[in-house]
Amino acid sequence: MGDDGAESGRRARTTPTRTPEGRVSTTDAPGYAPEWLELREGADADARAAGLLEPLQHWLAGQERGPDGIVIRDLGCGTGSMGRWLAPRLNGPQHWILHDRDPVLLDLAAVRTPRTAADGSRVTVATERGDIDRLTAEDLDGASLLTASALLDVLTRDEVDGIAAACAEAGCPALLALSVVGRVELTPADPLDAEFADAFDAHQRRSGLLGPDAVSVASVAFARQGAMVRVLASPWRLGADESALMAEWLRGWVGAACEERPALAQRADAYLRRRLEACAAGELRVVVYHSDLLALPRPAGGTS
Repeated sequence: MGDDGAESGRRARTTPTRTPEGRVSTTDAPGYAPEWLELREGADADARAAGLLEPLQHWLAGQERGPDGIVIRDLGCGTGSMGRWLAPRLNGPQHWILHDRDPVLLDLAAVRTPRTAADGSRVTVATERGDIDRLTAEDLDGASLLTASALLDVLTRDEVDGIAAACAEAGCPALLALSVVGRVELTPADPLDAEFADAFDAHQRRSGLLGPDAVSVASVAFARQGAMVRVLASPWRLGADESALMAEWLRGWVGAACEERPALAQRADAYLRRRLEACAAGELRVVVYHSDLLALPRPAGGTS
C-alpha cells in the first residue's frame, strides 16, 4: 500500500524511522502502520472510481481464462483493501496474488480477502513477499489483471515506465487507484492553506518521486505502450463522520510540509491547532483529490 499523500504512520508496530507519509522503516521490512490503512479504508472505498468497472469487466469477459479464472496481482496490497472492494464486484472465479514487503500486512490481507465473487464463484488467495520496483513481464505471466492502490505517487518515472512496459509485454491490464493529484480543498478556508499545500506537493516530489504528477506520467507511459487509458476522479470527501481520518490526514499533511520547508514550522503549531479544533467540532470539510487509472491492452490489430 502506497502513499495517499498524508499518512502519518505514528502508530507503527516498532520504533522505526518514520516518514510523514506513513512509511515506517524497520530493519526487517518497510511498510505502513495497519491502523492507518484501516482508518482510511472506508474513505478509499467511497472514493474508488466504480465507473472503471464496466470497461474492465468487458475486457476480462473477452479473455481466455485458466483453471483459476481471473488471476489478479495486487501490488503493495497493504491490508488488502483493493481485494475487499474489487473481488465482490467481479464475476467468475478469481485467484488473488497479494504482494507486499511487510509480512504482517500480507497475513492480514490474506485472511480478510473475500472468498466469493459477485456471481458466487470461488475466490482464492496467495501471497508473495517482495518489492515491485523491477516488475517484469515474466512476473505477470498468467496474470489477468494488475492492481494497486495509492502506489503510483511513491514511484519514480522509471518505475512507472517499467510497470507499463511489463503490462504491455504480458498483455495485462492495470487498475491503479487512488493516486494523489496535488489538489486539496479545506472548508472553511485558512490563509495558510495554499502555502502548506504547495510545500506538501514539493515534498511528494522529493528524490525523484512522481507525487502529484504520477497519474499524468502513467497515462503517457501506458499510452506509449499502446494501451487504452481511462482516468476518473476518486476524491476523498471528509466531513464530521470522518473526523478521526481527517485529523490523522492533517497531522501527516502539515508534518510533510514542514519537513520540506522548515520555515513553516513557526506557524505550523497554531495552524494545525486551529484545523484540529475545527475538525473536532465537526466544522471542517476536506476534499483530497485522487485519480484512478485503467489501462487496457489494445486488441490484436490495434483497434479500440
